Amino acid sequence: MSDDLEGRDNNHSRHPAKLSAAPAPTSPKNPSSGPDASPSPRPLENPTNIDKGLDTGTAQKRLASDGPNVIAEQTENVWWKLLSYFWGPIPWMIEVAAILSAAVQHWADFAIILIMLLLNAGVGFWQEYKADNAIAALKNQLALTARVLRDGKWQETPARDLVCGDIVSLRLGNIIPADARLVGGDYLAVDQSALTGESLPVDKKFGDDVYSGSIAKMGEMTAQVTATGMNTYFGKTAKLVQNAGNISHFQKAVMRIGNFLILSTIGLVAVILTVALFRGDPWFDTVLFALILTVAAIPVALPAVLSVTMAVGAEKLARLKAIVSRLVAIEELAGIDILCSDKTGTLTQNRLTLGDPVILAAKDRDDLLLAAALASRADGGDAIDQAVMGGLNGQAVPSSYQIVDFHPFDPVSKRAEATVKQGDAKFQVAKGAPQVILKLADPDDALTTRVSDAVNDMASRGYRTIGVARRAVPVVSGGGDVAPSLDDQTGGWQFLGLLPLFDPPREDAAQTVREAAAMGVDIKMVTGDHEAIARQIAMSLGMGNNILPADQAFGEGAPAISTVAIEQADGYARVFPEHKYAIVKELQERGHIIGMTGDGVNDAPALKQADVGIAVSGATDAARAAADLVLTAPGLSVITTAIEEARRIFERMGSYATYRISETIRVLLFMTISILVFNFYPVTAVMIVLLALLNDFPIMMIAYDNAPVSPRPVRWDMSATLTMSCMLGVLGVVASFLLFWICEQYLHLDRGLIQSLIFLKLLVAGHLTIYLTRNKGAVWHKPWPSLKLFIATETTQVIGTLAAVYGWFITPVGWKYALLVWAYALVWFLINSGFKIMAYRLLAYREARQARHIARLTEVLHSH
Repeated sequence: MSDDLEGRDNNHSRHPAKLSAAPAPTSPKNPSSGPDASPSPRPLENPTNIDKGLDTGTAQKRLASDGPNVIAEQTENVWWKLLSYFWGPIPWMIEVAAILSAAVQHWADFAIILIMLLLNAGVGFWQEYKADNAIAALKNQLALTARVLRDGKWQETPARDLVCGDIVSLRLGNIIPADARLVGGDYLAVDQSALTGESLPVDKKFGDDVYSGSIAKMGEMTAQVTATGMNTYFGKTAKLVQNAGNISHFQKAVMRIGNFLILSTIGLVAVILTVALFRGDPWFDTVLFALILTVAAIPVALPAVLSVTMAVGAEKLARLKAIVSRLVAIEELAGIDILCSDKTGTLTQNRLTLGDPVILAAKDRDDLLLAAALASRADGGDAIDQAVMGGLNGQAVPSSYQIVDFHPFDPVSKRAEATVKQGDAKFQVAKGAPQVILKLADPDDALTTRVSDAVNDMASRGYRTIGVARRAVPVVSGGGDVAPSLDDQTGGWQFLGLLPLFDPPREDAAQTVREAAAMGVDIKMVTGDHEAIARQIAMSLGMGNNILPADQAFGEGAPAISTVAIEQADGYARVFPEHKYAIVKELQERGHIIGMTGDGVNDAPALKQADVGIAVSGATDAARAAADLVLTAPGLSVITTAIEEARRIFERMGSYATYRISETIRVLLFMTISILVFNFYPVTAVMIVLLALLNDFPIMMIAYDNAPVSPRPVRWDMSATLTMSCMLGVLGVVASFLLFWICEQYLHLDRGLIQSLIFLKLLVAGHLTIYLTRNKGAVWHKPWPSLKLFIATETTQVIGTLAAVYGWFITPVGWKYALLVWAYALVWFLINSGFKIMAYRLLAYREARQARHIARLTEVLHSH
């Protein structure tokens, strides 16, 4: 019979209770199979030294050799980190433009460029500075002092000075200061949920290992240190956090957009300079014009606008109880298609609850619960005792029952026992592992079979199980009574029944799973518990029952599991921190954008590696520091709301990217062809500066725009973005040349007036393009532009129109020609809208065809 039937045996409390052979332990247990497999801990000292501990000299030599018992940090100078935001292709171009602007004393351009550069660097640096402290939080979790035996005397020593071989005392409330092996004492219960994800304290005995960062909850023992610092299980978690992380899709997209615009600008400006110099145009005027054109065309505001857009979205997410610690995570959140969710406390309530009991010799449910409650302590801090007492529905044990003698649960006897007096009668009650309680009752084959079948059935459904028994205390002829010793397991014991225990799902979890599925997000459960428990919870939440044990997929010597099987699993059980990290990496390599929830130290590596690490409510400092998103409300329901808002933010960023690329093409290509073909500068340098200034206000308001919400995960499709941008840009070039031809061939206007009309057309049509890039349908379809965007756009259009009409810095055109340009721009606005709708439909058709092709290919692969 298995020894894990109480649901919290010595080393694998995460396994469900069952009478059949127990599955292989998966909790940290020994150096060869646990998380401390490499490097191996130092062998235990000679037993004769355990009573005296190390001498000071030996301890100092080992401290010098092994180093302090601390988490090593990979630190980066703050100033170097700040300067890194001014390094790269886009910053280089911006910086060159700023230097050249200052060289020719164009101070307005210089100020604008400098502000954009500093804004982008400042926002990015501040967000990373706040978020990049996961290792520091891990370090702060360690114990500060330890009670250690040195030179035969117990003394308080800083935990950083512990070395392998030290003897330390562990008692209630202590944070275990280093990995150690228990060498003295009777019993210790350790809460290592923050390290392994186990939902119950783990009972330890002589010879068992305990791990740095876990907490002693019950009992008192002495232990010998086997590993310190980065060699501990805790330290390995820190190493995983240091090595975790990846470049965001947002950063890649910004680089691709920036590189496209920069290379396009450099190429076309080089052509303009070459032709102008070949024709003998004034060198200074040509270079000055090329400089201003470059400043107007390169994406000076690109990083800043996208950062501000995400910062505004982050403020809204904070009001929704989701705090963003890394801005680029917003873009990633919009695209996640798999959310790996921790089970305990996230999908479940993180509290044991009684299920429907199995009644055997008990009179009824109340009789069974009363016996179990008498063998429990309400104030002992034991999770099982609290669940049993909670089953009384708020009622206290009747005062007529007096506890004469009480023996709490211990891992040797695997039961708790009490002697109870009621009036003149006395009786004993016991609760514990079913096979232990069953043995007390001296069962026949029928009772053994019945209990075995019931326990196995409940184990298959994810329940932990405890047995309850009772017997009367014999009364002697002298009027006294004799309480049998605890070792006396014969005589009068009745097996009253079984109490199943489980951690119930959160009330909102099933609804959240359904909402996420409707949004195209697959939630996969990740838990340290046994697969039977995980399967039961997953099925009750509608998540499927394909639960994959992590040690089968990632364990050493385990049979190879295909990446397809890992991808298709509905959840993962028996998971260690390195497994969580490996799960995230594997799914990312399969092309998925991964969200990962967690709350403990053990979750920190996977949280940092995930595209979006999400620390749930009540998470440890280490988990919050490693995460990109910190939830301040319990459960997962806020995540679906956050995903919805993130998709709006993504649409705003996509809108701006499309607009900015199309405007660069519209201005640069038109300018280049005009100079090459017609030897005519269609706008002056002053007009370019005015266009740049008037464009800055409405594009900043894109961050506050109303945006549609995609029903599916979104990610950057650069081919679609460039296709749409190029189409709108080329249409703008055609419209500009047509206006130029009309003005010169039919209206016979002078070149100065034509330049002013072209300026007004570029301004009005460019601002109208903002409305075109907001959605994929007609411009009058909802959501309509926000009031802030509308006011900023129309205000700058009016200012530009007044400048053209009255000749502020340019040749005046008057109201007649200004209104004609407005009408012309509006006509082309409708034409562009029709082309945009047609283009998006063609792109959607292409995507659908590719999806069908991939589906057919996947079906063929699965069939083989």
